[in-house]
Amino acid sequence: MATETVGLFKRKRTMDAMKLFAVIRTCSDAWNPSLRLEEQPDWGAHASFMNRFESEGFIVLGGPLEGARDVLLIVRATTADEIVERLRDDPWTSRDLLRVTRISPWTLRLGSLPGPNVGSA
Repeated sequence: MATETVGLFKRKRTMDAMKLFAVIRTCSDAWNPSLRLEEQPDWGAHASFMNRFESEGFIVLGGPLEGARDVLLIVRATTADEIVERLRDDPWTSRDLLRVTRISPWTLRLGSLPGPNVGSA
């Protein structure tokens, strides 16, 4: 029991050290504007990749910005470098469909976000 408590404490402390970031990813030249989002190459692999990040609590919110070639992600991370490193494995990054164009620390002033999925399966 003490081991579980210590483990949860360590995990909680790590989550507390994380900050929120606003991440903008922009469609690059490989993006085909005549196709819907779900029709772009490797949609299934990209969707699975992003869903995994959401279930881990890394990505809190995300979606395309209407009328733009940009996607907004709200991310929990310790540094901007961590975000770039983790998004590098997205199939749409390797296909050059999306590029990270901006990462900014973000402070939530109104409303609330779901808490990290500490201990969830």
